[in-house]
Amino acid sequence: MDLSFFQSQTAQQLRAEGETKGRAEAVLVLLGHRGVEVSEEDRERIIGCGDPDVLDQWLKRALTATSTAEVFEGESD
Repeated sequence: MDLSFFQSQTAQQLRAEGETKGRAEAVLVLLGHRGVEVSEEDRERIIGCGDPDVLDQWLKRALTATSTAEVFEGESD
C-alpha cells in the first residue's frame, strides 16, 4: 500500500488547515463557555484567521478576557 500521500505537501497543508480550524473553534468554545458575547463579525474574524500563532495568542487571551476586544487587543484588523 502506497502511503506517500500522507507525507505529501497537500496532506501536510490539509493537516495544518485542520489544526488552524480547531484552534479557531477552541477560541469560540472557550469564549462561549465563559459567557463572552461574540458578534458575527468577530466570529468570522476568528474562523477566518489562518495564522496558528495568532490563534494561539487569542486562545490564551480568551482564558481571562471579558470581551472579544480584549482577545484582539493589540491586533490590527
